[in-house]
This record gives sequence, C-alpha cells and structure tokens, in this order.
Amino acid sequence: MKIYTKTGDKGETSLYGGKRVSKLSVRIEAYGTIDELNSFIGLLKGQSIADDHKAFLFTIQNKLFTIGAIMATPSNGNKLKIERIAESDIEALEKEIDKMDSTLEQMTHFILPGGHKSVSYCHVCRSVCRRAERRAYELTTEESLDDVVLKYLNRLSDYLFVLARKLTKELNVEETKWTPNK
Repeated sequence: MKIYTKTGDKGETSLYGGKRVSKLSVRIEAYGTIDELNSFIGLLKGQSIADDHKAFLFTIQNKLFTIGAIMATPSNGNKLKIERIAESDIEALEKEIDKMDSTLEQMTHFILPGGHKSVSYCHVCRSVCRRAERRAYELTTEESLDDVVLKYLNRLSDYLFVLARKLTKELNVEETKWTPNK
C-alpha cells in the first residue's frame, strides 16, 4: 500500500466510510488539531521525565487517537467499531491531577510558561489542547459529538497544566509568577 493516494490533491479528503469533505471543514480542523496535540504529547513524552508520567501520556495518546477516529466518522450511520471515551477516562485524568496537585504548593498567581524545555513542551500541549477543545465545540455547531469527548478534552488541559507544575517541581525549576505591571 502506498502512502500517497493523490485523492487529496484538490483540497478534499475522505472521512471514515468514504464520504469526501473539504480539507477546510470544521471536522478536519478539529481532528487535525487532535493529531497536532498527540504529536506534541509525543514530543513531551520523549523528554527526560519520570516513567510514570510517560506511561500516563502514552495512555492519553491512545485516547486522543480514539477521539480523532470519532471525529473522522460521520454521525450519519457509519458505526466505528472501537472503544469509546468513557467517564472512567475522565476520572483517570482527575485522579492523576489530584495526586500531582497534592504534592504542589497552592497557586497564588498565574504562572508564565517556561523555566525548562520539558515544562515548556507541557504548556504547548496544554494550549494546543485548549484549541482542540474549541475546535471540538465548533464541530458541535454542525453535528453532535459525544459530551464525554468534550469533557475529556477540558480535563486533559487541566491535567497538562498540573503536569507542567509537577515537572517544574521534579526538575527543580522555579515557577515564574505573572505579576501585572501597575
């Protein structure tokens, strides 16, 4: 099987099931942003961070592939035969957030991204996740999308923020607090 098909050369692509759509469609933008997020998480996972973080990020990457597949499937009858995102996936994110957060100092200011490459990658993942969430909500203006997918993306950005703080602590880097000029 060849990688290139030449069927997208005129600005269209196929959804699961074969339906052709413009590469400019909200759907393509939504799952393309999920793909971008997944790529950045792969970059973060390749950093010198704790193995338990890497393992959880691997789980997240698999969930993001599922979300991308869901978004690439028209809701008009094509049934995707894969495991769906479940409330238990959201609960797993919340459990990890709570576990990490319990080891961190209470936040008193907004935090500027940076201080270490791994922390910065984590903040890039968080901001791309927020964009993916916005694109997913935009997709819901055209057709239905399971609420649990939207909740998962929202909680994932929270997880990535807390992970950035946790990595800051583990890497012995000082958080840079944002203090507005008066």
